[in-house]
Amino acid sequence: MNGKNRKDIKAGLKVSIVLKKDQRSGKLTEGIVKDILTNSATHPHGIKVRLENGKVGRVQVIHK
Repeated sequence: MNGKNRKDIKAGLKVSIVLKKDQRSGKLTEGIVKDILTNSATHPHGIKVRLENGKVGRVQVIHK
């Protein structure tokens, strides 16, 4: 499951995000969703979230 649909993402989910500074390299950062920052239902580059550790990025992978 990718992170392009807002309905698939909930607070408390474990996800991998790409931080703004890592967009060129594609390096992923893992964490737990605290807040969903994107208001639209979908986003082509992934829904923007804030993790519990305070990092902000776009969801690339949703872990089961």
